Amino acid sequence: MCKTCGCGGHDHDHVHPHDHDHGHVHDHDHVHDHDHVHDHEHEHGEGHRVVLEQAVLDANDRIAERNRGWFAGRGITALNLISSPGSGKTSLLERTLDGLAAAGVPTAVLVGDPYGELDADRLKGRGAYVKQIQVHESCHLSAEQIATELPALPAETKLLLIENVGNMVCPVAFDLGEAAKIALLSTPEGEDKPLKYPALFAAAAAVLLTKTDLAEVLGFRRDDALRNIRRINPEAAVLELSSRTGEGLAAWISYLKEKINQ
Repeated sequence: MCKTCGCGGHDHDHVHPHDHDHGHVHDHDHVHDHDHVHDHEHEHGEGHRVVLEQAVLDANDRIAERNRGWFAGRGITALNLISSPGSGKTSLLERTLDGLAAAGVPTAVLVGDPYGELDADRLKGRGAYVKQIQVHESCHLSAEQIATELPALPAETKLLLIENVGNMVCPVAFDLGEAAKIALLSTPEGEDKPLKYPALFAAAAAVLLTKTDLAEVLGFRRDDALRNIRRINPEAAVLELSSRTGEGLAAWISYLKEKINQ
């Protein structure tokens, strides 16, 4: 996976941590520290791989901490939405932006996808700043990619929603500087996903059970799903939602407003 191969989310980015702080809080923090993560030895054993993983994640974590400071200094709450492809993140964000606009919450969205602008196009025109980040062959967003976009956020922004790349593994390892991770689990995926992907559900401040309007026809076992979530993370908030019917959306908007005020 990404943390083993060392991808950094850009075609040209090998996460060579090189740190020349350019004076911006992290407008452009490429974390360029001249300790190249390409260890030039030709033995590709376990020790080499572990060193590479540590260097990649350490470089990312340094930028994530700077992002976190940037958010704190501007009073912005950043949330990182993580799920498999097709769980309903973009549909939920469409309804969410409508609700936040009605509530007068200044919101921005950064959307991660391998290619294209399809999700960003769906979200534009709903009262929020929206920017697509194309990760190409990577399977997660990186802290550097987020840092690059921060200077363009409107000054009045209070909430930043980050729609990560559809993947339940790699995005969990890469801190973006967010205040919290939000996991989505859709009813078509089945009740066992928290047990198969425990790292995501253990790290999540909230779990959104999406596409609840399909539960009955799919034979989705709600009690089993909730039991599995609680087995991995007893403390996570659990919200049940349907973007199609609007079920649970008011509770979700209230949750977001509470996170902003914390």
